[in-house]
Amino acid sequence: MKGVLPKRIILMRHGESQGNRDTAAYTTTPDHSIHLTAQGVAQARQAGIRLRRVIGGDGCSPDWRVQFYVSPYARTRSTLREVGRCFSKKRMIGVREESRIREQDFGNFQVEERMKVIKEARERFGRFFYRFPEGESAADVFDRVSSFFESLWRDIDMNRLRHDPSNDLNFVIVSHGLTSRIFLMKWFKWTVEQFEHLNNFGNCEFRVMELGSGGEFSLAIHHTEEEMLEWGLSPEMIADQKWRATACRGDWNDQCPWYLGEFFDHLTDSDDDDDNDDAPVKNEGDPNSLSICK
Repeated sequence: MKGVLPKRIILMRHGESQGNRDTAAYTTTPDHSIHLTAQGVAQARQAGIRLRRVIGGDGCSPDWRVQFYVSPYARTRSTLREVGRCFSKKRMIGVREESRIREQDFGNFQVEERMKVIKEARERFGRFFYRFPEGESAADVFDRVSSFFESLWRDIDMNRLRHDPSNDLNFVIVSHGLTSRIFLMKWFKWTVEQFEHLNNFGNCEFRVMELGSGGEFSLAIHHTEEEMLEWGLSPEMIADQKWRATACRGDWNDQCPWYLGEFFDHLTDSDDDDDNDDAPVKNEGDPNSLSICK
């Protein structure tokens, strides 16, 4: 058995953490050691209930399974522990801790006033390319998430999970807000400008990428247009998600010409649309010479 595509890839952000409630926590506690609050624990338990309804709801195969990937940070592992209360051992293929889906590195112990100034600079500079002193930029996170993609696809192509293709396979990735947005950016080929308009996940919110009838994954199968607008997707991005719900794999470049508009001011539909393609034009280096435009 090879190449078993998961029915869903679900991205979940951790529950409310001590750092979410009070940023002063980062001045004395390393980011990776920040724990959930009591509210965060409750959010994770409720998220587990919602997640189970999505994965095991109507229309699912009777012997569905779930594979978890989790960031090594304390708050993501605690979130997964609470989510796991809603799943029996029979339903779980396994769990893999993945350091490549950890939070963006903001530096080591954080000085609160200094971080305020740094984050203001990030807003002016741009979230994707700004690199935190002693830390990472979102572009750095993109690189390691890209590496994680390679492992994810090897799990699929080589059927490392030994999953029966007749039953639904679900991947659940418990990670962080920015890392999850980067994952979506990489998967759906969104541009840097499109990424800059995305809103962060709420604590324990999740996004469901579901496999469409043609073999493409789409957010539009499980989520509404209103939800996607709230997340910062443009109308063009939403149209793409709707197309992916029924599109055949490999047709993306042919069927999404709107994407070319991100890079070119004007493109004719074909060579025949421009009658002057073969007209002689002046060579810019010599005003008296002519050349053929090819």
